[in-house]
Amino acid sequence: MTITENQPRTNELPDTPDPESHSPSRWGPKLWAVLFVAGLAMFLDALDVSMVGVALPSIGTELGLETSSLQWIVNGYILGYGGLLLLGGRMADLLGRRQVFLTALVVFGIASLVGGLVDNEGLLIASRIVKGVAAAFTAPAALSIITTTFKEGHDRNKALSIFTVFGATGYASGLIASGLLTSVDWRLTFYVPTVVVAGVVIAAFFVVPKTTDRERGSIDYAGTVTLTGGMLAAVYTIVTAPETGFTPLVTATTIAAVLLLGAFFVIENKVAHPLVRLSIFKVKSIVRANLAALAIFGSYISFQTIVSLYLQNTLEWEPIQMALALAPAGIIVAILSPSAGKFIDRYGTKSMIIVALASFVLGYLWFILRGGNPEPNYFADYLPSFLLLGLGFAIGFSAVMVQATEGIADDEQGLASGLVQTSGQIGGAIVLAIVTGLISGGVATNLDQYRPGLYMVTVVAIVGLLASATALLGRRTAVEAA
Repeated sequence: MTITENQPRTNELPDTPDPESHSPSRWGPKLWAVLFVAGLAMFLDALDVSMVGVALPSIGTELGLETSSLQWIVNGYILGYGGLLLLGGRMADLLGRRQVFLTALVVFGIASLVGGLVDNEGLLIASRIVKGVAAAFTAPAALSIITTTFKEGHDRNKALSIFTVFGATGYASGLIASGLLTSVDWRLTFYVPTVVVAGVVIAAFFVVPKTTDRERGSIDYAGTVTLTGGMLAAVYTIVTAPETGFTPLVTATTIAAVLLLGAFFVIENKVAHPLVRLSIFKVKSIVRANLAALAIFGSYISFQTIVSLYLQNTLEWEPIQMALALAPAGIIVAILSPSAGKFIDRYGTKSMIIVALASFVLGYLWFILRGGNPEPNYFADYLPSFLLLGLGFAIGFSAVMVQATEGIADDEQGLASGLVQTSGQIGGAIVLAIVTGLISGGVATNLDQYRPGLYMVTVVAIVGLLASATALLGRRTAVEAA
């Protein structure tokens, strides 16, 4: 079913496809089915993350968990997800996207079921880590299934735009569903994803085509071991150091991360069939896409954390109130994302990413200026900020994914997909670690305690905006010179 032709590997790729790539193809039922199944995997990941976040207080109350343990219910998922995303994407190329996708979905469902059944803190956190590992394989596999099924240009832009809708819908519905399910039993937030997984696995078995273009050559076991160990050690350090400081264990993981990742880069330069072709980092458009992903997710994840703490702890809102307050951001993504592909066709990914990052910056600034009112009005003080962030995601996510994967050969689409998603996760972990240190210090009585974190979030978005704007300015200068 794959209809994408391999593209040349160059150091710079055009911002917009050639005229022929703008010609839309007629999508039959099979193509729509593939897109729907891959999108459901994105929906599932977003659904799970948002539901567990809202359910944390109830989990802590029933199981008697401290805040540090509750944090690891989130960080455990991040550890597995961020630590193995790059490997997961590459394995999809080497072992076959369909095989990796189906296997990882089954593991995800089993881990979710176990998490709902256990009463032990260690087992619950372990299930979250396994769940994150499974998501690290399903996410890049799903994205690479789309990028290899739909030809580069109009069709792929449209498909990725629709793909974004699934993520936004999953996140928004997860917020609301968790508020309702948690009022009955927090374990339902673990059981519901299991049911969704069962349906996705059955559909994927019949819909997703078998891989016929996997990369030939032996698996780079040395690269696999050093990359996996190095990334896990690095992510563990990032999510742990802000809370505990550089304890002997954290210091050891820091040293291990440096040594293992250093060894990985040495190995990849010498082996005949590297796990990661390092020359992919010479493609400037891919580097820019990864920087944009880092800025978008790094800033937004921290902003959402600050808003959640402020609304629930300071203003004493109920979880369902907070969920409904944030829902418009997801709704606007669901409404606007289907049109993102048309704008990418017309204006190119660089321009769209600039507009998206500018929208994020404005959203953060609005909250800084208006969010701390003693008697806040939701529609005047909060809603504009959330709508601007929704707009940024609606046009930015698709543009980043298109830029990160365009011009890449089919046998490396998993690598490119895993790389850009890793950048987003690592960016989120790093910025959140810094922000957590800036805003720590007990329950705040107003927004002032959170302002240093909000300033940091805004700076990250501004840096991403300037980097993207500089790239666009350089392109225009080159065109004028030519």
